[in-house]
Amino acid sequence: MRSAPSSREGAAPAAHSSGPGLVVRLPNHLGDACMASAALDLLASRGHALTLVGRSWARDLYAGYPWPMLPLPAGRLARLRALYRLAHTLARATPALLLTNSFSSALEMRLAGLRPLGYDTDGRGWLLSRSFAVPDRWGRDMHTAEYYHWLARCVIDRPVPPPTRIALQLAPTAATHARWVLDAAAVRPPYVMLCPVAIGLHHGQVKAWDGFSRLCEELVQRGHRVVACPGPGEHDAVAAAVPQAVLLGETDVAGFAGLLAQAQLVVANDSGAGHLAAAVGAHLISVFGVTELERTRPLGENVQVLGSASGWPDYEEVRSAVFAALAR
Repeated sequence: MRSAPSSREGAAPAAHSSGPGLVVRLPNHLGDACMASAALDLLASRGHALTLVGRSWARDLYAGYPWPMLPLPAGRLARLRALYRLAHTLARATPALLLTNSFSSALEMRLAGLRPLGYDTDGRGWLLSRSFAVPDRWGRDMHTAEYYHWLARCVIDRPVPPPTRIALQLAPTAATHARWVLDAAAVRPPYVMLCPVAIGLHHGQVKAWDGFSRLCEELVQRGHRVVACPGPGEHDAVAAAVPQAVLLGETDVAGFAGLLAQAQLVVANDSGAGHLAAAVGAHLISVFGVTELERTRPLGENVQVLGSASGWPDYEEVRSAVFAALAR
């Protein structure tokens, strides 16, 4: 993910002026934070005055919305102090909805003087002011976006259809930052964005497709401008995966979203970059090989998914989809 340190990190946001206040602890990973947006939209549409709490990059991700945001510092004690200050700017015992599943996130909210509520996971039920059972479908075919949306539905206590797509509203600065990055690299649209890195393992298996280098070479040979935008610590891995691509300079999450939105086509693994691309309406080919489509496929109007948890698609299948998309 892309992030930029902020001098305001840990500062308590201004209190809400209307509606019932609700603190929302965002997920810790970029893809999950994108998939949580439908839950936030639902809560806001029912009159909740949201205050978001999460990683520092989440402020850029949700900069297009009117909700105050508290970026959490890295250290446990610093986080508690920041949450304590937040709690004392809000109404007494404001509820805090946890989109995280961890015991520690519930404990931090409770110690800060907020009233945590969320799924009864990780043995934290006794810390929650309201707890909700994990839906039975979560163990089968429930999408992660619906998992978060269901929790919001429990809070408003009304039946609401699950989300079928994610649509993230970007701040105007996203396009501005993207333009700066493109100008610095002397790149002009149209371009194809390749996102070849997927952090971590899934059941011990690498989540990154091994065909990006070959695809990049063929795209360049056919005259397409190919770019990649490494996040913090990803430069060497991206350079090795797509050596013929133009490597763009590091930007914040909003700038990265702007770059994805302007791309002629994005090709990504099942990763935060893929979910962000889908959320901003980019034309996306999402390549799966080890993770479950039912739970983590990107939700968007312009998304094509190839592969499955059972194995990666053949190179020719991906190649054909990419060049067919570019022809359109």
